[in-house]
Amino acid sequence: MGPHALARRAAASLQATLREGFIAPGLVSDSLQGPDGGKMFGVLVVRQADGTFGVLRAFSAMLAGRWDVPGFVPPVFDRDARARVEPVADATVKALLARAEAWSASEELRRLREEDDARQAREATEREAMRQRHETRRRQRHERRAAILARPVQTEPRAAETLPPLPSTDAEAAPERTKTERVQALHTLDQEKPTASVLTESERARALHALDQESRGDKAEKRRWDAAQEEARRQLAPARAKAERRVRALDRLRRIVSRGFMKQFHGTYAITNARGETRPLRSLYGGAEPPSGAGDCAGAKLLSYAFAHGLQPVALAEFWWGTPPASGGRIQGAFYPACRDKCGPLLPFMLEGLEVSAPRVFVPPPAPTPELSIVFEDAWLVVIDKPCGLLSVPGRDASLLDSVLTRLRARYPHATGPLLAHRLDLDTSGLLVAALDSRTHASLQRQFLHRDVAKRYVALIDGPVQGDTGTITLPLRVDLDDRPRQIVDPVHGKPAVTDWEVLRREAGHTRVAFHPRTGRTHQLRVHAAHPLGLGSPIVGDPLYGHAGLRLHLHAETLSFVHPATGQRVSFTRAAPF
Repeated sequence: MGPHALARRAAASLQATLREGFIAPGLVSDSLQGPDGGKMFGVLVVRQADGTFGVLRAFSAMLAGRWDVPGFVPPVFDRDARARVEPVADATVKALLARAEAWSASEELRRLREEDDARQAREATEREAMRQRHETRRRQRHERRAAILARPVQTEPRAAETLPPLPSTDAEAAPERTKTERVQALHTLDQEKPTASVLTESERARALHALDQESRGDKAEKRRWDAAQEEARRQLAPARAKAERRVRALDRLRRIVSRGFMKQFHGTYAITNARGETRPLRSLYGGAEPPSGAGDCAGAKLLSYAFAHGLQPVALAEFWWGTPPASGGRIQGAFYPACRDKCGPLLPFMLEGLEVSAPRVFVPPPAPTPELSIVFEDAWLVVIDKPCGLLSVPGRDASLLDSVLTRLRARYPHATGPLLAHRLDLDTSGLLVAALDSRTHASLQRQFLHRDVAKRYVALIDGPVQGDTGTITLPLRVDLDDRPRQIVDPVHGKPAVTDWEVLRREAGHTRVAFHPRTGRTHQLRVHAAHPLGLGSPIVGDPLYGHAGLRLHLHAETLSFVHPATGQRVSFTRAAPF
């Protein structure tokens, strides 16, 4: 897999130049190691008219703010057409951005936000205080109600113990006085009569009614408080909402204007293929808007220049150089395929008229042994030591049928259920557990779901690791433009957490133990390679580092509760590297 040998040789020459710190006069490669990150570079081996071979070089988009750098092919767009659009576009978009930033930093918006934030904080504090106060009163009423109901009741009231009637009053004209008198009557009753004394029916009814009135009073207080807060919100919230809408409107206006200018920029690109046919850039995206940067990738630049100068493309390669992007997924010096969103619609058209090699299909290496290495088996489950290069489950293609699951089905023809409780990557070796019946499988699945299964992996890291222990928390999702590669995405990624510890430091390598708390696809490989993880890939990782004889990642230990016996069991197989 990977680029043709000719393209690899051309790429190695460019990488040697970059490694020496030189890009072009006035440009040093150290600029690619800064916070702005690295860049994709490309090389194209071409056959010239006299039959000799040459090499073209390109970089994606701009380099150090420049479209033109000596030694690299120029951009694809029409310079004159772009010169008519770019100054106006830059000035207009910058002016809109300045307006949005000025309003976002304005004193009026700041004041509205502070006042409304203070109101919300005050409202939350008062709401919680009232809730606690009402909850305390509710508990007290519950205790007093229970005490009243526990006292014996006398059917015939005793004159000496009968409470005097409350003064006649208009309840609507003086509700607070009526409530107070009833509460006082209840308190007087509680003080004058022992807990075990007898109550008349009217005494108990009036005491319970007084408690009900207290409850209604709390509800009335909450209604009055809610009304006051609603009035406060009506005074502040609309003004703030209007000011915030202005911020969003300015930002929306800037995006609309930017899209309009982007259409004009796209109109400056004419894409030519090997037959000499030319089409506008926008026509190649099936009616959809081309993404930002379409036509500026290294591959498109190289092919466009070759066709314009009568050169025959032979072999193409693109690689990353410099600091990885924030999402990860790029390692300095590693080769990567053309991006799908920008180059996917372009390159097929540009290559029309060329004899192009068929895409190479992945074929797994022959499995080291036709037999499964059984670590443990009983009537309920089996633990396997999976070799590197053997799939956990069959692939979609007929050539990818051999797998742990296929071999388990053949070995245990009477087993029921899905068998495998979890999986390991093709390139990862180590322990797998499979269930021989559905009930055992369901139990193991619950343990994996609730993270009750302890797993320990051993890996050899291709470089030094700072520190001795730590935890990596980097959310992951699939790279939609380059499956099955995974990237870090704080917004849309799924949580992924890995504990790690250094076991041994070797010459240029570090042996590390991983304890994953989650089980995301390629989690350990991305967490190792990402700059915010260990900062170096696992040795032999073809996706996130550099390919080698094998991926040096091994599932060494597996521990779980046996579904049948209820006892915790642990299994270990040392790493074969």
